[in-house]
Amino acid sequence: MIGLAPSAHRSEIAAFAYHDVTDEPGSSGLQRPGAVPYKLSRQAFARHLDAVASSAVAPELVTQIDLARPARHVLLTFDDGGRSALHVGDELCRRGWRGHFFVVTSLIGTATFLDAAGLRRLRSAGHVIGSHSHTHPDIFRELPPERMVEEWRTSCAILSDMLGEPCETASVPGGDVSRTALESAGAAGLRYLFISEPWLAPRTVGDCWVLGRFCPKRETPPERVRALAQFRGWTSALLVREIKNLARRSVPALYRLYIRNSTKTRPTADDER
Repeated sequence: MIGLAPSAHRSEIAAFAYHDVTDEPGSSGLQRPGAVPYKLSRQAFARHLDAVASSAVAPELVTQIDLARPARHVLLTFDDGGRSALHVGDELCRRGWRGHFFVVTSLIGTATFLDAAGLRRLRSAGHVIGSHSHTHPDIFRELPPERMVEEWRTSCAILSDMLGEPCETASVPGGDVSRTALESAGAAGLRYLFISEPWLAPRTVGDCWVLGRFCPKRETPPERVRALAQFRGWTSALLVREIKNLARRSVPALYRLYIRNSTKTRPTADDER
């Protein structure tokens, strides 16, 4: 457990953590076994967006809401910065929504990831661009504290130079967090940090807001997304997540072996042509 108490004001943030949306998984994002379950087809994603639209509140940007006031908000986030983010951004705009795109900056412009022009296009459409670290460490919480801060600062400096504005938002790669990992974000000057714990109530660590998220997979039914967007089912989602966290910490050697196997890079679609 991270050991953070919810903020007293009890705002509720229903945030979702998506990754790639593509009918050709080998063409976008991380090419490793562990990434496959998080790659949704375009049709599946459209159904998820229809489910989100059933909420009483439309998706917003974290930078435009007051987290210190009791209210309910829905946020859509997308990790890694794969090529499919352009399609995602267009789909959100078509509905009048905006999202948050978190980028692994060492991968910008590589085979299956957005280049600088793509990131500027997303930003010009009104989406938030943030950091997903510089190198996407496999188990972020096991890094030395100074390395965590370096990951954030390097990534944010690249994005700031590219977009001409400060980088204030980030999401933790891999979903593995600790108190030290959360503190590293504030030390690097970040104002908002998204993690993979399905919390509704935001927390604060120093001057940085910490926001939980639910991570839909390709088999997640739209009905589940609809319930979560209507602020139902978060307690059970958190219970499942806590059981998984307990298992990870109970057998760390086995978990590291699993991570090694699930993060082996596969050939991309371009490599196979």
